[in-house]
Amino acid sequence: MPPSLLYVVKQVELAVRSHLDELLRPHGLTTSTYTALTVLERRDGLTTADLARTSFVTPQAMADIVTALEGRGHIVRSPDPAHGRRLRTSLTPAGRALLAAVRDEVDALEERMLGALDDDERAALRSHLDRCRAALS
Repeated sequence: MPPSLLYVVKQVELAVRSHLDELLRPHGLTTSTYTALTVLERRDGLTTADLARTSFVTPQAMADIVTALEGRGHIVRSPDPAHGRRLRTSLTPAGRALLAAVRDEVDALEERMLGALDDDERAALRSHLDRCRAALS
């Protein structure tokens, strides 16, 4: 009997994370810090709590990630004009440059993972995974 799809999905996730950690390490990043930066690249101005939700970590873990990234100059936090106590998080030029520096390697990893799939199969895989994610949301 073949393994369940849940098991296969978890195996893929673990393999991706292992390879990502390996290629990000020389740049001073982990998969979690990289994820936070890429989320901010797409959705500027998130609070730490919102960033945690969209980056798949706890708010406490994200607080540590934000502190580290801010200390390295990759992000900046500023008060939300509408809610003075909230801090909005944004990438700095250094953060954008860091993402640009790793983009080719990350793209190559994705291509390696999808190399045996043609364009239609890639689109179908994305569609199927999006529907699976939506079903669990």
